[in-house]
Amino acid sequence: MMRERLQIPYPILVEGRYDKLRLECVAEAQILTTDGFGVFKKSEKKQLFRALAQRTPLIVLTDSDGAGKLIRSYVSSCLPPDRVIHLYIPRIAGKEKRKREASAEGVLGVEGMENDLLYDLLKPYANAEAVTARMRENPLCKADLYRDGLTGCEGSAERRDAFAEKLGLPAGMTPNALLAALRVLCSYEEYCALAGRSEE
Repeated sequence: MMRERLQIPYPILVEGRYDKLRLECVAEAQILTTDGFGVFKKSEKKQLFRALAQRTPLIVLTDSDGAGKLIRSYVSSCLPPDRVIHLYIPRIAGKEKRKREASAEGVLGVEGMENDLLYDLLKPYANAEAVTARMRENPLCKADLYRDGLTGCEGSAERRDAFAEKLGLPAGMTPNALLAALRVLCSYEEYCALAGRSEE
């Protein structure tokens, strides 16, 4: 049974046109591409993303491989942290149908994800007021990550990976990327429960 496409009020940034075509199957939204690594050379892209961020939060959805992580990091560095909603696809081994060979890391990109997975990933963001309010009201900050051993101490990278796995996020996230994702995905109470402590 075909699901009605989601109405997403925020622009969505993806890497390439095949990612965009895949998302258009599940959502009506302003979907923009970084042109892969092209975003590093095209100042107009960066200017466009910054202009959009002045008016609305932006959803960033890149592949789960190293290239996707690099593009995400670059785009994020150009935008105010509170205007970025980070979404992550799982690392799934495989090859896109249109390609002769798998990617260097042998994992599927956004274009290779099932429609149902992308639908469920985007569904929480179909309500602009609820998402904006949740981001604004969540007091989770870098000090919480430090307190819970997720940054600034020995073994914090490994603990971040384990914490990310609980939420279906990829390994190797920086403290800032994890914080941005957590502020959208969890209430403060939910974060404290996952971290093994009670809200004070």
